[in-house]
Amino acid sequence: MMSDTISFADFKKLDFRVGKVVSAENIEDAESLMRLKVDFGELGKRIILSGIKKWYQPKDLKGKNFVFVVNLEPKKMMGEESQGMILAAEDESSENCVLLAPESDIAPGTRVH
Repeated sequence: MMSDTISFADFKKLDFRVGKVVSAENIEDAESLMRLKVDFGELGKRIILSGIKKWYQPKDLKGKNFVFVVNLEPKKMMGEESQGMILAAEDESSENCVLLAPESDIAPGTRVH
């Protein structure tokens, strides 16, 4: 089922950026959460918490670029604050999850349209 339709103006409010994962680690006592420290170039480094532990190991993410939403309201999870969201495609069965990444190397902080 498709989500509700939003206006183009609402879509433009989202700030998508390329971020380079500087470090990644599983959060102790969290079933699915991983803590990512992400470099967004001139925007600085941020902590992003993501429920991707089922599909990825921290070593698989370090040093790689992915696409993030950087202007979400911070959210507390497991006593920590997440300052954005990594984008991923997940199938209906939740068996497969693929993180969205640029096709070639590009600078951290680059805007995604």
